[in-house]
Amino acid sequence: MILDIRQVGEPVLRQRARPLTMEEIRSPAIQSLIEQMRDTMRQAPGVGLAAPQIGQGVQLAVIEDREEYLEGITAAILQERERIAVPFHVIVNPRLTITEEGPAVFFEGCLSLDRFAALVPRATAVRVDCLNECGEPQVIQARGWYARILQHEIDHLYGTLYIDRMLSRSFMTIDNLTQHWADKTRHHLQAGLDLPELGSPRA
Repeated sequence: MILDIRQVGEPVLRQRARPLTMEEIRSPAIQSLIEQMRDTMRQAPGVGLAAPQIGQGVQLAVIEDREEYLEGITAAILQERERIAVPFHVIVNPRLTITEEGPAVFFEGCLSLDRFAALVPRATAVRVDCLNECGEPQVIQARGWYARILQHEIDHLYGTLYIDRMLSRSFMTIDNLTQHWADKTRHHLQAGLDLPELGSPRA
């Protein structure tokens, strides 16, 4: 079942989600919700989906950066973004710790702000302590694009959207990003958008 993805302005996207109990995590209702969130994320398509985005105010998110999403992206860009495929997994009641500040500054979008993107500074590396879909403790060490996805989805669980962190002058439609800015270096982005120094993605 494909769920409706809530768009910016929906109150649930600005509320702090509540933790799930062990009993809830293992319940048929949450197990079914995880399957529906996975199918909704893939249908969109996206690399992550948090429960508030489908109207559920609980600390649950699904993540998957599939090999097919990397096709057509140059090796240089994949290397710059430190982006690799990430298998499907679930994070419940996550707690994020920054392990390498960065910032890494890249364009980011969101399924709850359909067809828009902006440059967003994020930490380069993070640790996430969470539970999986079975309620088992997990520790995730991530860097690069995977770390960005985790930060984005965990933000959703606290009522935060990427527009709260973005470089506002870089906010644009996906179409204009593709047409005018996608292949630009950091120097050209700074000059063309009149932005402050972006620095190195790993600085």
